[in-house]
Amino acid sequence: MLSKFNKHFLIATLCGLTGLANAQAWPSKTITIVVPFPPGGTTDVLARAVSTKLSANLGQTVIVDNKPGAGATLGAAQVAKANADGYTLLMGAVHHTIATSVYKGLTYSFEKDFAPITTVALVPNVLVVNAKSPYNSVKDLVAAGKATPDKLAYGSNGNGTAQHMIGTQFQIVSGVQILHVPYKGSAPLTTDLLGGQVDMSFDTVTPVLPFIKDGKLKPLAVTTAKRSSALPSVPTLQEAGLPGVAIGTWFGLLAPAATPKPVVHKLNTEIVKIINSPEFKKQMADIGAEPIGNKPEEMAKQIKEETEKFAGLVKAGKVTLD
Repeated sequence: MLSKFNKHFLIATLCGLTGLANAQAWPSKTITIVVPFPPGGTTDVLARAVSTKLSANLGQTVIVDNKPGAGATLGAAQVAKANADGYTLLMGAVHHTIATSVYKGLTYSFEKDFAPITTVALVPNVLVVNAKSPYNSVKDLVAAGKATPDKLAYGSNGNGTAQHMIGTQFQIVSGVQILHVPYKGSAPLTTDLLGGQVDMSFDTVTPVLPFIKDGKLKPLAVTTAKRSSALPSVPTLQEAGLPGVAIGTWFGLLAPAATPKPVVHKLNTEIVKIINSPEFKKQMADIGAEPIGNKPEEMAKQIKEETEKFAGLVKAGKVTLD
């Protein structure tokens, strides 16, 4: 007769062997990466860059499924409830660490209901205005904002996104009141920025870089602590006179929390291999992104720290849903 200890040991061993067997058999069907924004934005671009190479490496189709809405939380909620088998993944972002404090009715916990796989890249955000705008510097914007409070409007990718928080911190540090106009993603936001419906945005470099190069948008400052390699002549907000403003946007892959650890490990190994490849690094340089490729536990730590940081900013800025 087995003792209680031996029974527990046997069960643990069998579970471990089952997980290993599942990992060895995985993948045996199509993998879906859910992108919680419309096509064309940085989240979508990175997901597609990874999916193409992951499909080739694993010998299985990897598709991207765009599920925009509610500041990236609709797509996240879908993945949180998906089968924890490694076939449904989320291209998450810094936005999800903010949404935890902004959306009180979330049906999931970003820290508890997901298994981090790896952070794919960090992308600087950039303050841009229409090329026809009379503002040519951050100083110009601040002066105009103080002269006519709530007349200037900035667009974001939605409530609870990094762009929303950068706009919030911009207002706190500069003392300027500007209107927040949330969109469902970069594509509709950029369309309105080009059309003059909003005065500025703090979007990631990737979707606005082509318009900057074409002379349709003017970059006034990047929001990270150091300058962007894609826009080396553009100052940081700190250099432009707003100390303490330093927020960038990171993107990474996650699976439902109960996904077998061997499957998560295999995903991490394959995706980090892609991120470290010369071809992928060249792709990232072209869109102004900095490749990362860390371990699951490092990404988990990053999520915890950023969730706490943005909770403080949400409170200080008295952020509420529009």
